[in-house]
Amino acid sequence: MDALNRRRFWRLSAINVFSNLMVPLAGLSNVAFLGHLSDIRHLAGVALATILFNYLYWTFGFLRMGTTGLTAQAAGRGDEDEVLVVGVRNWLVALALGLAIVLLQSPLREAGFALLSATSEVKASGRAFYDALIWGAPATLINFVLLGWFLGREQSGRVLVLSVVVNFANIALDYLFIVRWGWQSTGAGAATAISQYLMFAIGMLLAVGEIDPVRLRRVAGRLLDPTALRAVFVLNRDLLIRTFALVSVFSAFINLGSGMGTIVLVTNAVLMQVVTFGAYFVDGIAFATESLAGYFKGEGKGGQLRSLVWLAGTVSLATGLVFAALTAILPGQIFGLLTDRPEVTAQIGQYVPWLIPVLGFGSIAWMLDGYFLGLTESRVLRNAALVAALAGFVPVAFFAWQQQNPQLLWLALTLFTAARVASLAWLVPATFVSVAESSGDQKTA
Repeated sequence: MDALNRRRFWRLSAINVFSNLMVPLAGLSNVAFLGHLSDIRHLAGVALATILFNYLYWTFGFLRMGTTGLTAQAAGRGDEDEVLVVGVRNWLVALALGLAIVLLQSPLREAGFALLSATSEVKASGRAFYDALIWGAPATLINFVLLGWFLGREQSGRVLVLSVVVNFANIALDYLFIVRWGWQSTGAGAATAISQYLMFAIGMLLAVGEIDPVRLRRVAGRLLDPTALRAVFVLNRDLLIRTFALVSVFSAFINLGSGMGTIVLVTNAVLMQVVTFGAYFVDGIAFATESLAGYFKGEGKGGQLRSLVWLAGTVSLATGLVFAALTAILPGQIFGLLTDRPEVTAQIGQYVPWLIPVLGFGSIAWMLDGYFLGLTESRVLRNAALVAALAGFVPVAFFAWQQQNPQLLWLALTLFTAARVASLAWLVPATFVSVAESSGDQKTA
């Protein structure tokens, strides 16, 4: 990769890392405020309800992922009309899905909590959190599209602005609703929902300011083009399956832990907040990889992809391991910010070493996700997720449940991340050739 593109990579990575560090602050602030209440059931309830929202929101993560890859490839080809079509089409899809979630909130809640394991008090707190947060669904899904569109156009500065606004608003509202007004888990859900609508409003102002009404009218007829819609459906279907598999693994991890006791549930939830924070940190690099991979594919530059993978992989692995090492060295200082419950902090030290392999393998897996998302190789991502879930996680997780052993549960999560890396990495070299050949075919044509 030449010096100019390396500078693009570092610029995008730096801005995306700072932006992504803002994203998990909402979850961390929920945990921090609830974790210091006298009654631990509110924190446990939010951890339980978060499983449902992981399914609802992460499953529709294809709205962000598909938008970034397709936008970046269109930008690489210099097709500004297609850049606009991708954004508007996915915005309409997100709106429809968000409204459907709101309309179906009651059956989704009843079905979801019927499948989760916890005491009636914990479930009551989880339901209160769900009932408040669910109203933010339309804004949350549209925000996925806005973020994807900005990332695909390498406008990471705008993503940073949105991330700062939404998360500082969430923290302020958490303090107001939970600490000052005593709304507990309801306050945590309301704070996050309102913050999402604020992010939506600002994001729309940024996006609309760049849309030419004349161009929008010109491309309106392409929004419902059958061939394009079919391609988008296949892409989104594969990404939906892929994300559903990933969410199922993390949800099963939390739910199986809840069956081993409330303390295990809360301990794992607190540890997973750190894993999530590390994932968002490394995902800043993955987002830069995604944007540039899509752009290089649009340009037909297979050689640039090879350099991109080596640079992004090295930086991601180093970042993940440093983050994990700091967490392992300073567990008291880090986890003390999230909870002061002695029964929880006493358990955390037993499981902290698992963060090193989980974040080590995970850092490479997240980068490879970004790479294949930029190439819009959705089938590869779908198959890798299914293989890792079924072969890497399920057998050991089932044994952990039989033995009621939280350590084995963490081993299952580690094997899952390792299997994701193996399933994706061996397919990378073929992409260099296919992009180069595709470029040659286009030039011949």
